[in-house]
Amino acid sequence: MPIALPDPTLYLPRSGEPSLRWGIVGPGWIAGEFATSLRSHTAQRLVAVGSRSLDNARAFAARFGAEQAVGSVEALVTHPEVDVVYVATPHSGHAEVALAAIAAGKHVLIEKPITVTAAEAREVFAAARAAGVLVMEAMWSRYLPQASVIRALVDGGDLGDVRAVAADHSQQIIRPADHRMYAPELGGGALLDLGVYPAQFITMVLGAPTAIEARGTVTATGVDASAAVVSTHTGGAVSTLYTSLLERTPTTATISGTSAFLQVEGSFYNPTSFTVTGAAHGSPTLRWTDPTMLRGFAALSYEATALARFVGEGRTESPVHTHDETVAVMELLETARAQVLTAGVPAPPQDLSAATPAHGEAPASSGTDR
Repeated sequence: MPIALPDPTLYLPRSGEPSLRWGIVGPGWIAGEFATSLRSHTAQRLVAVGSRSLDNARAFAARFGAEQAVGSVEALVTHPEVDVVYVATPHSGHAEVALAAIAAGKHVLIEKPITVTAAEAREVFAAARAAGVLVMEAMWSRYLPQASVIRALVDGGDLGDVRAVAADHSQQIIRPADHRMYAPELGGGALLDLGVYPAQFITMVLGAPTAIEARGTVTATGVDASAAVVSTHTGGAVSTLYTSLLERTPTTATISGTSAFLQVEGSFYNPTSFTVTGAAHGSPTLRWTDPTMLRGFAALSYEATALARFVGEGRTESPVHTHDETVAVMELLETARAQVLTAGVPAPPQDLSAATPAHGEAPASSGTDR
């Protein structure tokens, strides 16, 4: 049990990182949040946005302040004034766009999940290493102030021997059958879109699983509607993950060690607070609160500043979310998805009249740009 909590690592702008020129592929809602954060809270420059629809690209550029709009992925990734490509297409397009950007010599930030399969992730990372460019998943949670403090507590042994980690992320996402969340061909389903957050939290603390057991439900369209995943890790530690499109859960995370347990408040993948309590009854509780003023999607800026810092340091991968760990997360999700889709029971039918936007999401649509 620590007597004090460590200071966070902060990826603040104008701390020596280069000001890179960014291009965005896939002008949907998350790209809009990223663009707003990039322009408001970093020293980076939004140069261009690209889409298969030039009209969509132009509308996005006008709304979010991109300097130029282009009507194809090729035109964006080969743009001579772009240093970094941010990929925000549906999951199924991540690998193709990333490989094109890498071939053009660009650094790449790829929205989560980095790809649909672990094999695709390995291919992207191998291409990046060969080209000498930095590629990382846009797992913004890893670059939030709380993440560095939690890692320091775990790595420093302040919680003792960590025996269990639990994390959940569910949102009630009622959508038409052709929406990307329900489309197998677009990488739909709860695990890839929502479960990736608890999965990366688990691997951050315990490393890759050694065994995975998953059960859940399957939509009529053939994607995982919900999944409960129990994994074992080196040394016998156990993790539990729950994710669902059918209902909302607290979206919290807990790390249980032999000396203390740590509870991250919901939503654990956003800027938030956590507590550390000693294992003995009556032990004191320490509370950590984010000292910065950034909340919600404004904190997407941290991952952009981190990427620029890593580029300036000559890195080709993120030191806090490495290529190997990103692949391990994909392997966890891929294994769990396969088990759910093979043995899962049918999900209950949905009442589309009850559809509401998920956290941070624009109103539902069946479009392919995120």
